[in-house]
Amino acid sequence: MPRPGPRLRLVDVAERAGVSLATASRALAGREGVSEEVARHVRQVSRELGYVANPYARTLAGGASSTVGLIVHQIDDPYFSEIASGVLQVAAEEGLLVQIAHSGRDPENELRQLRHLIAQQVGIILIAGSGYDDPRVEAEARAELAGFQRSGGRVAVIGRHALGVDAVVPDNEAGGRAIGAHLLALGHRRIAVAAGTPGLTTVADRLAGVTAALAAHGHSPDDLAVVHSDFTRDGGRVATERILHYHPESTAIIALNDAMAIGVLSVLRSRRIPVPERVSVVGFDDVSVAADLAPSLTTVRLPMTEMGRMALTLALKPRSTRPRRRSTGHTLVVRDSTGPAPAPGGRPAH
Repeated sequence: MPRPGPRLRLVDVAERAGVSLATASRALAGREGVSEEVARHVRQVSRELGYVANPYARTLAGGASSTVGLIVHQIDDPYFSEIASGVLQVAAEEGLLVQIAHSGRDPENELRQLRHLIAQQVGIILIAGSGYDDPRVEAEARAELAGFQRSGGRVAVIGRHALGVDAVVPDNEAGGRAIGAHLLALGHRRIAVAAGTPGLTTVADRLAGVTAALAAHGHSPDDLAVVHSDFTRDGGRVATERILHYHPESTAIIALNDAMAIGVLSVLRSRRIPVPERVSVVGFDDVSVAADLAPSLTTVRLPMTEMGRMALTLALKPRSTRPRRRSTGHTLVVRDSTGPAPAPGGRPAH
């Protein structure tokens, strides 16, 4: 049983009452959105535990009922800004504050941000972005989050495999298969991939989906020209320059996120290489600007705003005995940047 006194937290009341943190907070504060029956139950549990609400102190401390810490890889990437939008929507509905931290896809920086949020006594931590294929890095983050949960904190993640917490799981591998199958159906055989930062599980999963599509259609994955660069717009530019130099025969370029795809299109436009007549381009995510590019971008749509909503909603639920998983699904959105492969012997890319 939680002990009364200064160590007792609102999360203890919520868990004992079998309600979310937000519901417990509203019930004790007398706010709307909670039935009288539930509110009466929460107040009874609070009295039994000896919990005394102190909203002023809780706000100063960034307490469990008021603050969500959200760690993203890159705040200026539309993928993460759209996820953050979903988190902010639920936070506004529940009367929560959101503190956003930026890791820069640096696992050491991510750990520093995570430890900082824990030290700030936030009540909920969300992490959005790819995991890392280094087990030691994931083990450190997992240990920090486990300790945070033992102290009463709530956690949910987006796109992480190995942290042992509630997770929203993007449909990365299946989306990669959809991209590969789409290009093969258009007759493309000389396909290059602007693959993003090595060591990220999202890159590995999306690439695995593409190679699986090739294998399913009787083509060797060894024929795929894979070029790694930063998982950013500038990384897309760098990867495209390398593809045009080392793999000029490519008739299609798959960018493993839309930010990279924007960089790919930029280089092809500057080189006056027509899209899709000479080179087709595919992205992944379907960020809000994808339909407005010239040409509009064929991509795999993930419900990014909904993913942010799902993650915070998971974290607000009473903890389960086993980590919960929520799959996102995906949709292949075909637009103007893909078309039939050019005939053999067509004009080279450079």
